[in-house]
Amino acid sequence: MIFLCYPRCSTCKKAQTFLEEVGADFSVRNIKEENPTYEELKQWYEQSGLPLKRFFNTSGLIYREMGLKDRLPQMSEEEQLQLLATDGMLVKRPILLTEQGALVGFRQLEWEAHIH
Repeated sequence: MIFLCYPRCSTCKKAQTFLEEVGADFSVRNIKEENPTYEELKQWYEQSGLPLKRFFNTSGLIYREMGLKDRLPQMSEEEQLQLLATDGMLVKRPILLTEQGALVGFRQLEWEAHIH
């Protein structure tokens, strides 16, 4: 499993502690230092079954500064994925990549179901 996180994010810290407590085998990837590519984001989006908006860090500073709340509805999926690929801080975190697909945001019960 690959755990994409931002080390200073409190939710990411909680998720990492959870993974460690359950003895999960995972590698850590800093989403700010190693931004997901367009191809990765497209694959994770398709695997997740989630709406693309869920991949945006809607509480983030960049999201608000860019006025994305109003702009996203007019953007194509392609444009949204291209935008996400420009900055890891736009991407909702943490993301856990498992054999079953991508989990976006930390919901302990959902993560437990994918780990065990």
